[in-house]
Amino acid sequence: MAKSDEPITIKKYANRRLYNTGTSTYVTLEGLAVMVKSGEDFVVYDAKTNEDITRSVLTQIIFEQENKEGGQNLLPINFLRQLIRFYGDSMQMMVPRYLEVSIDSLTKEQAKFREQTSTAFGMGGFGAIEEQVRLNMEMFERTFSMFAPFARQGQPSEGAAEGDKGAKPPGDIDDLKRQIDEMQKRIDRIGDKDK
Repeated sequence: MAKSDEPITIKKYANRRLYNTGTSTYVTLEGLAVMVKSGEDFVVYDAKTNEDITRSVLTQIIFEQENKEGGQNLLPINFLRQLIRFYGDSMQMMVPRYLEVSIDSLTKEQAKFREQTSTAFGMGGFGAIEEQVRLNMEMFERTFSMFAPFARQGQPSEGAAEGDKGAKPPGDIDDLKRQIDEMQKRIDRIGDKDK
């Protein structure tokens, strides 16, 4: 269905039901949220008074989104408090324009980020990222082994035979045995002198 330049008209009835005049169907606040997310423009009128109530309905959608169980809150508490403080303040007239410019800037940055992400993960992009991660891990392991030379004692030494995996380098055990034997001989000699 081609998008029209004219916004879709939504009528809100006294029973709080919302009627989409474009599709001739009733719609929920969740349905209006989906329309906003897909870029569809609409205005909401009170069916009885024909008053434009778009702002209050959009605010109600935000309220519903913020109160969804398990959902993520988008509006920080400090932001909400500060926004309330601006009502009736001399700065109130500047706030809507400032917020519009800020959200437009954020939207443009979001579009750039999505474009860069799709480029990076597009043809060959993901493979390049995997390769970079692999190279970073190898560099990390080499650096770590320089600072912890005994960290890999459980692994075979470069000169160890293929069947000796997991064995300690042969010199370490022999050295320990030799040192224990020497200490035992010294203790025996000291014991012989005391007799």
